[in-house]
Amino acid sequence: MASYLFLCLFLFFPHLYASFSSSGSHFSSSLIQFKDSFSITEDASSYCNDFAGLKSYPKTNSWKEGTDCCSWDGVTCDHLNTHVIALDLSCSWLYGNFPSNTTLFLLPHLQKLNLAYNDFNRSKIPSEFGRFRSLFHLNLSNIGFVGEVPSQVSHLSKLVSLDLSGFEEQLTIDKYALEGLVHNLTEVRHLFLDRMDMSSVNAHVFMNLSSSLRSLSLAGCDLQGKFPKNIFDLPNLNLLNLGGNQNLNLLSFGGNQNLNLDPLKFNWNSNLEQLIISEANICGGLPDSMGNLVSLKFLVLSRSNLSGPLTHLDLSKNQLSGQIPRSLGNLLQLTHLVLWQNQLSGQIPKSLGNLSQLTDLDLGWSKLSGQIPLSILNLTQLEDLTISNNSLEGSIPDEVTAFPNLKNLDLSDNLLNGTLPSWLYTPPSLKEIYLSQNQFSGHIKEFQSKSLELIRLENNKLSGVIEFRMFTDLPNLELLDLSYNSLSLTSNTTSTVNHRLPNLTDLLLSSCNLSEFPQFLKGLKSLERLDLSCNKIEGKIPQWMQEVGNGSLIEGKIRQWMREVGNGSLTYLNVSHNSLTEVEHFPWKNIEVLDLSSNFISGNLPIPALTINVFLISNNSFNGEVSSLICNATYLQILDLSHNYLSGTIPQCFGNLSYSLEFLSLKKNKFYGTIPPTFTEGCQLSNLNLNGNLLEGPLTPSILNCRGLEVLDLGNNKINDTFPHWLGILVLKSNHMHGSLRVNSSKSSPFFSKIQIFDLSSNYFSGPLPVRYISSFNAIINLKKQDSARPYMGVQDFTSAFYAYSIGIVMKGQDRELVKIFTMWMIIDLSNNQFEGGIPNVIGKLNLLKGLNLSHNNLHGDIPTSIGNLTSLEWLDLSSNRLSGTIPNRLADLPFLSSLNVSENQLHGQIPQGKQFNTFGNDSYKGNKGLCGFPVSKGCNIIEPPPPNVLEKDGSKSNIAFGWKVVLIGYGCGVVFGIKGERRTKCL
Repeated sequence: MASYLFLCLFLFFPHLYASFSSSGSHFSSSLIQFKDSFSITEDASSYCNDFAGLKSYPKTNSWKEGTDCCSWDGVTCDHLNTHVIALDLSCSWLYGNFPSNTTLFLLPHLQKLNLAYNDFNRSKIPSEFGRFRSLFHLNLSNIGFVGEVPSQVSHLSKLVSLDLSGFEEQLTIDKYALEGLVHNLTEVRHLFLDRMDMSSVNAHVFMNLSSSLRSLSLAGCDLQGKFPKNIFDLPNLNLLNLGGNQNLNLLSFGGNQNLNLDPLKFNWNSNLEQLIISEANICGGLPDSMGNLVSLKFLVLSRSNLSGPLTHLDLSKNQLSGQIPRSLGNLLQLTHLVLWQNQLSGQIPKSLGNLSQLTDLDLGWSKLSGQIPLSILNLTQLEDLTISNNSLEGSIPDEVTAFPNLKNLDLSDNLLNGTLPSWLYTPPSLKEIYLSQNQFSGHIKEFQSKSLELIRLENNKLSGVIEFRMFTDLPNLELLDLSYNSLSLTSNTTSTVNHRLPNLTDLLLSSCNLSEFPQFLKGLKSLERLDLSCNKIEGKIPQWMQEVGNGSLIEGKIRQWMREVGNGSLTYLNVSHNSLTEVEHFPWKNIEVLDLSSNFISGNLPIPALTINVFLISNNSFNGEVSSLICNATYLQILDLSHNYLSGTIPQCFGNLSYSLEFLSLKKNKFYGTIPPTFTEGCQLSNLNLNGNLLEGPLTPSILNCRGLEVLDLGNNKINDTFPHWLGILVLKSNHMHGSLRVNSSKSSPFFSKIQIFDLSSNYFSGPLPVRYISSFNAIINLKKQDSARPYMGVQDFTSAFYAYSIGIVMKGQDRELVKIFTMWMIIDLSNNQFEGGIPNVIGKLNLLKGLNLSHNNLHGDIPTSIGNLTSLEWLDLSSNRLSGTIPNRLADLPFLSSLNVSENQLHGQIPQGKQFNTFGNDSYKGNKGLCGFPVSKGCNIIEPPPPNVLEKDGSKSNIAFGWKVVLIGYGCGVVFGIKGERRTKCL
């Protein structure tokens, strides 16, 4: 009947047909023009397949002029009046700039618009989107829009769903536009704004969201401030994603007085199904009410994958503290429980053994202690078990049938002991084993799992003789690390093993009691990293070693620029700390890291391959000059030639090499001449160590180009110059430096604000102490009381290897060599010079200072009371000056002061009593006849004037040294190596 009436209308009123026809033609023309403004390329929708799991294809290929647009792919019309009401061009390969005057805006009746997963080439969102007042659904996600979201989008008051998410923070929104969205979108149910830059917005704006809201996703938006707790009271909320907002004070699970946040309580009737809050700033403890979320689902994947029965709880990378609540054992539907990288403490609750569906359990990087509960063995579905970097102790529960489906096991960096459990050798699907950095003992048995790809057992107490053939039945093995145990590895396995380990790329056998290069290395053509350090290998590298790692390259393992150089695949070789005596040429054309340090190798310095990135030959007997050919290695990042007998001048080309070079140590050789004046703009050096050579002449101002310089050690040379006012972070100890440290200009070097360690000891500097320089030491002034993100000073190369600096200091009266320098170490040593005048009060501003040595100078006047402000000070040496007055009582309040020397001065009065001062002996005060009280024998009941000037200075240099030195640990036992993202420490 309806069709009949519709036909009659057109028969009796033909002008209506003409109107409808022209309207459809108008819409078709607008769509064709919109299509023609873009090109079609498959790459424009590549993310659609990779991340969204959706099929991409060019939908607009079906759009042809002269045909009905309502039949086109992606177009939906109202059949009553032929208005285009929906347009879905998601994943349609569209590429190009999005025009602000696009004919798309001539479709005023649109109710649904989806342009997701195309590439609009960093266009801005036109404000004309505000015209679509009939829109219910708008999806502009992942299409390459940049800039600010126009406020006109908030005028779309009928929106039920809005998605402006992106893969990067390319869109921004100010607080007024966001307030408009929250206020005007009263009907919105699904709001996705992932990775939109909201750094200028206070999260409190979300307090007034619509009660109809079901989904809210704000992942990676850099939200600031406190997130309103009432969001959890919205009656229909099913999904909340606030992950990746590290500056967001999300909520306090267990309460936090500092943030004034109340603990959150979850109710049994909560509708919340997906709660995504990983990497947000959550503090407090996990509440027992967490177990009330019996319908909770947490998926780290994109929304398109939120389907099926999987239930995940992931609270990783937060600040959660306290114990893991036992009530988590009530969440019987959980398949993934991830609490990685928090500050949780206490024991692992036995109730987790109730989670029989669990396939992924990650409790790593917290402060858990106690033993692994036996109930964990009930988790027969478990595929991934990670409890690394905790303080677990005791043995691992042993049951042959445990974890039959296990694929990945990581219990590294704990205090676990006992023998390796029997079930470790049996799971048929086991791929990765991480048990390093524990206290396991006993023998290693033969692994049964043919699927094993990685075995890391280093840094334990495993013992016994091992034959390499026990690993040769593992055809998929890629990495084997047995270093730093008490193992003795035999090397008599035949070469047939090589054909049974076709995928082995990393073999790490440091400290395995090897006395020769193992025969089983022959023919390992896939090997990329080989570590034989800290063994007992003598003689020279055998000729057959050139076969190792000389097979065809493995795709994805070597960078593209390396593939053009040669056919070899060995990129990392460490034979340091052995007894090698000879090295010929290097056959590995793709070598990137070569460590020959701490051997007995003599002769001329060999020139490494052009691909070398790290070259360490310290602590050998190399001699002769360094050829400039070494500078052809333009990717060189770390070069340590220290502690040899190399001579001649330093190659001028080292200055040009500083584009890539970050660490250069020529310490303790016989180089002479001047420092190369060729450090170029863009110099990357962070450590330059020329200590202990025969260098002379002036310093080169070109070092100023090395703006990232952390340590400059030029000590123990013959450098003759005045103080380099253009430098800051330096060691000039024991040279012929002279003159005053008066600042020649009103502006000091930019280096001085970064200075941490300042050593000018044992020179001929004179005049007053440099007040203006000391005032510029901003790095030693703890303004924000924030710890450094990097714990140690050092440099890291592309292989994730970290090369730390070491420091030799006189601390607590004794020479000490620290194998790592904490970034918070701050030291000033101006001892053994000819400085005069008083100690400036500005010293008291350096409240991060650990050590201060002004001894053996001509300083006079009082000890400033401002030194009492140095609350981090651990040692203070003011000896052998002409200081007078009393010792300030405030020094007794310094909490960490453990070494004090004010001897050989003209001090008088009572020695401060109590606290740290009760630990100092007579030697701290000798040569001050006017001092009295404990610990000196003289009582304080006798009043006498201060003694006359008893200390004469003739300008000669004292032989007493209170110095320090900075050295690289590359040749010692403190280099920290990273293999496939892991950190490892060399032989200790």
